[in-house]
Amino acid sequence: MKRLVCFLFAWVLLTGVAWADSIKIPVAAAFTGQLASFGEGIKNAAILKGEEINAAGGINGKKVEIVLEDELCDPKEAATVATKLANDPKVSVVVGHLCSSATLAALPVYREAKLPAISPASTNVSIGKMSPFYFRNVYKDDFQGLFLAKYAKFVKGYKKVATFYEVNDYSMGLMLAFMKEAKKLGIKILGTEAYTSDTTDFKPQLTKFKMMKPDAIFIPGYAPQGTLIVSQARSLGIKNVAFFGGDGLDDDLMVKNPDAEGLFVTTPFLPDKAGPQAASFIEAYRKKYGKDPNWFAANAYDAVGMAAEAIKTVGEDRVKVRDYLASINSKEKAYKGVAGNTYFDENGDCLKEAFVKQIQKGKWVSAEKQLQ
Repeated sequence: MKRLVCFLFAWVLLTGVAWADSIKIPVAAAFTGQLASFGEGIKNAAILKGEEINAAGGINGKKVEIVLEDELCDPKEAATVATKLANDPKVSVVVGHLCSSATLAALPVYREAKLPAISPASTNVSIGKMSPFYFRNVYKDDFQGLFLAKYAKFVKGYKKVATFYEVNDYSMGLMLAFMKEAKKLGIKILGTEAYTSDTTDFKPQLTKFKMMKPDAIFIPGYAPQGTLIVSQARSLGIKNVAFFGGDGLDDDLMVKNPDAEGLFVTTPFLPDKAGPQAASFIEAYRKKYGKDPNWFAANAYDAVGMAAEAIKTVGEDRVKVRDYLASINSKEKAYKGVAGNTYFDENGDCLKEAFVKQIQKGKWVSAEKQLQ
């Protein structure tokens, strides 16, 4: 017994911390599968934030335990993960989910269990109104679609656009928002085609677009399909047509594709446009992972920070955590994060700036012209 006591005392001296207990903060996203590259930024940033919180003494003397839950961006898997977390009495808040379809599947489970969740990435318009226990620190697709239409019109000067969307909640919501605003602005939508997540041959639809001669093709989908679409378009001789998309194309898969040169996308976070509070995060992320953080990482880092702050302030009661998050409802009360200041409206939605980045010489760079 004396040896055990001595060992524990020595361990405390070495680590500087004697944890009374641990606090689980689950992070639900796609860590394997087609969209694992999106989940990588979320995972990296959540782990980094957890380590920083613990190095500063944890939460009220308790160690933060970041629990990674892989839901593949699949609605069925997301519902299974949500049920598991809802039934765990040690879980008082969830960071997740990533894809809108996954969030929409998990949301009713959390609502029933009165378990608050903060999504760093789901942008579908309908999410916020469906549950008082769901929050997100990312803009909605109606805002992103409107922003893209204005950018296409006033910055790029596009007059004719074709739209190629995936059949899922994210892509369809973004597509509809863009088309509504584009038509108002006088942009002619030449054609609209759809595909599913398992599609690999896009040439029949692209052949139709080639005959229409658009100025640009809008892809409101995800990078695994986006990179195939761009390459197959170029192979068909679609050379002088631009490609653009939403934040679902903001991925290294696009950068690695030489056919995607010139592609531009919307994003909630740009390292060179971030405020001074982001500098230490960017430096720490680069040091730990050898790359710049993307917007998934920045938003996940902030979401974990908000979850930790809520627990620190009101404890681990789910309803109290939910009420605390709901109280962050004005600029004055905003959570000052690395991706900007976050505060929520009555639906748990927030308004964040959008930026534009593009691929130049095989790298993501900030677009020279941002929408004012």
